Parts: sequence; C-alpha cells; structure tokens
Amino acid sequence: MQKLKEKEQDNFEVLRKIYKNPQASQRKMAQELGFSLGKLNYCLKALKDKGFVKIKNFQKKEDKINYIQYVVTPSGITERTKLTINFMKRKMKEYDELKKEIKGKK
Repeated sequence: MQKLKEKEQDNFEVLRKIYKNPQASQRKMAQELGFSLGKLNYCLKALKDKGFVKIKNFQKKEDKINYIQYVVTPSGITERTKLTINFMKRKMKEYDELKKEIKGKK
C-alpha cells in the first residue's frame, strides 16, 4: 500500500512539473524533483504508456539540435486532479489523527 502511495506521489509530481514546464530537460526535471534520471525516465514511460503524457520530439533546422516537449493529455489532467484529491484526503486524515492524538495527551 505504501509503495502505491509513493508511486502515485511520484506520478503527481512529474505531471505537475511537466504541466509547469513542458520543455524542461529530463536532467533538469530529475534534479528539481530529487529523482535519478532512471527513476524519472521510468515514471515518464509509465505515464506515456497510460496515455497521460505525450512526448513530442522536435528538431531545430538551423543547428540540428533535437529537443523534446512533454504534453499532459486531457486524461493526464484528469489523473493529476484525481491524485491531488487523494493527496488532500490523506493529508486531512493525517491532520485529524494528529488532532485526536494531541487531544488525548491533554
């Protein structure tokens, strides 16, 4: 159960990061998220396989440099919303449990 929550949290963070900066490199995203490149690549592949993210590869004609843009799909936005709601529910439950614990110590 804990692994599932961690995976959901990772997916949420990646979707959020892509939404904010779709042209960020994997190296930059991994660094900002505190992920290894391998972990980020694994998350991106899983999100792509689920249809939550599209990966577009562009090539600049003048200097032949390739770059990638990540696009959160409509189903990815729906998933991000669902993950946000689940996250908030967990935090509210933790808050309620802490509140009960504090009241019990008084």
